[in-house]
Amino acid sequence: MTEAIVEIRNAVKAHLAKLEAGDSVLVAVSGGADSLALAYAVMKESATNAIRTLAVTVDHQLQENSEQQSDNVSKQLHEMGYTKVYIEKVKVNTESGIEAGARSARYEAITKLAEKEKVTKVFLGHTRDDQAETVLLGLARGSGTRSMSGMAIDNGLFVRPLLSITRQQTEKACAEVHLKMWNDPHNLNTEFSRVKVRLHVLPVMEENLGPGISAALARSAALLRDDADALDDIAQKEVAQLNLSDLDCEKLSALPRAIRTRILRTALYYSGAPSGSISADHVASVEALVTSWRGQGALSLPGGVKVERISGRLSLSNP
Repeated sequence: MTEAIVEIRNAVKAHLAKLEAGDSVLVAVSGGADSLALAYAVMKESATNAIRTLAVTVDHQLQENSEQQSDNVSKQLHEMGYTKVYIEKVKVNTESGIEAGARSARYEAITKLAEKEKVTKVFLGHTRDDQAETVLLGLARGSGTRSMSGMAIDNGLFVRPLLSITRQQTEKACAEVHLKMWNDPHNLNTEFSRVKVRLHVLPVMEENLGPGISAALARSAALLRDDADALDDIAQKEVAQLNLSDLDCEKLSALPRAIRTRILRTALYYSGAPSGSISADHVASVEALVTSWRGQGALSLPGGVKVERISGRLSLSNP
């Protein structure tokens, strides 16, 4: 075995070791080098752990012959030893863009299948390169510590064993075991923000700042995730003692801003704001009612949430 295959199998082995005999895992496979190498490693390492392995490939139906590509992926997975391979066709809602729509449709389909098959974990093939891209995108959006902390290795149902593995390593591994990698045309479409980062931003950074940028960004993500987790935990302890519909502005003002803004964001979602609808600007406007009070009127926020300062208290309602 090559060094690449050994590292990938070891990364997968560490997560399979946390499971019990008889547990089921679902591997999401696009047909690219990352997910194929992951699927290969999971199949090899699960054999000695008595773990039930399933695989799924999602057909987004966004390209011609997408059905043929799904069939090709399914065939390779069967050749690896997978006896149960699902092809999930999804309809992508492009209102928020193809990238976001495809991701949403994909995760929804995978999650539903995982629930149906009662799997313990879903294995995803994101690599260190993906993590570096995610950190830069979060930085560009100015969306805070949580966004720049990138993807979690283990996030409930989903696990990403390859976040310490490079894309180059997965390609070497696939070549070594003769897996046919598929290069998604969307990975070269510079209309997508992630592709711009991959093809233009990271190479320029490597050229001008020296090699190792992706590794450094991944390390930063891990450190930022630790910070974000700690701040979230402190904020949640405060939230547990509060009435989120009626908050004391003086008490909120006394808290560090990092904690206060987390409490306000939680209160807005508690009051009925749709998931993901609250931006940093929304939180800043609500915070101004607490820390920069000059007689501002009520705020109307996503989901019909109304926020108003009354007699030194922050009132949140949703008619």
